[in-house]
Amino acid sequence: MKKWMMVITACVLLLAMTACGKRGALSEKSEGGEAEKQETYTLRIAHLVPEEHSSHVAALKMKETIETKSDGRIKVELYPNGSLYGSDREAVEAVQLGNVEATIPAVAALSGFNKKFMVLDLPFLFNSRESAFKALDGELGQELLKDLEGNGFKGLVFAENGFRHMSNNKQPITQPADLKGLKMRTLETPVHTDTFNAFGANASPFAFGELYTALQQNTFDAMECPVSLYYTNKFYEVQKYLTLSGHVYASTMFLTNLDFYNSLPDDLKKIMDEASIEFREYQRQLSAEQDAKFLNELKKNGMEVNELTPEQKEAFRQAALPIYDKYASEIGEDLIEMAKKANE
Repeated sequence: MKKWMMVITACVLLLAMTACGKRGALSEKSEGGEAEKQETYTLRIAHLVPEEHSSHVAALKMKETIETKSDGRIKVELYPNGSLYGSDREAVEAVQLGNVEATIPAVAALSGFNKKFMVLDLPFLFNSRESAFKALDGELGQELLKDLEGNGFKGLVFAENGFRHMSNNKQPITQPADLKGLKMRTLETPVHTDTFNAFGANASPFAFGELYTALQQNTFDAMECPVSLYYTNKFYEVQKYLTLSGHVYASTMFLTNLDFYNSLPDDLKKIMDEASIEFREYQRQLSAEQDAKFLNELKKNGMEVNELTPEQKEAFRQAALPIYDKYASEIGEDLIEMAKKANE
């Protein structure tokens, strides 16, 4: 009888162990497979430009693409118009700290985090949009994006704000002497500030989100930015004269937190990569269209517009040459030459 009891007990224990093993296997499969597939991510994108700007319009399309292709595993939240951060520098810092996952800043803001990016702040570096695309989508861009990972960022693509132009409330600008003494707002990068000081202005950096009020209160006489931002931020209400100087090609970037990007499964990384390329192409197309449209609107709204002749632009180019000498060692001669080759 005892033998039978021992046999029965052993069978019960064996069945119990088998059942536990099956439950463990199912649990492990669920945790390693199904749970991973069902894990969701939130991608918060904070940027400065208004809702009608090409960057935001293209970001809306990117949001739809990412959410659709990921079957909702990535939820994208957009925060335009400086609603979270009043400057690109603050937004970039928030991405670095992981307070938000992404931003679309003017690339000039990145020079405060990685000095190599100052190469893109150099005046009259690119002769055309096509030259800029060639450099940013090619060897120069890849070098910069790779180096940026050391700062905790994953830069996915370069987009654009277009060429930057200068404006003021005093007179049309046709030569560097016309800038003498003007209180000029610049981006928060020393290359831009030094460039306009070299032109003769009294230049200083200032947060973009507060610029309209500063111009309204005459804290600054002059500023510079792309055509699209003059229109979408209504700077034509507080600036009279616009000079199409094209002194700097202004690129932007779809910038994410590196840890966030690396935390994504490979299939979601692929979706992000492909959607960002679509964003770049669509945004650049919209940017060119908006530049033409918004320039006409600026004229209709009372801005007096003049374009520098090749001879006038050359005078500014010569005045800016000391900037190259000053920053070449910090940026790296190799990067500067890499950028210049795109003009060939």
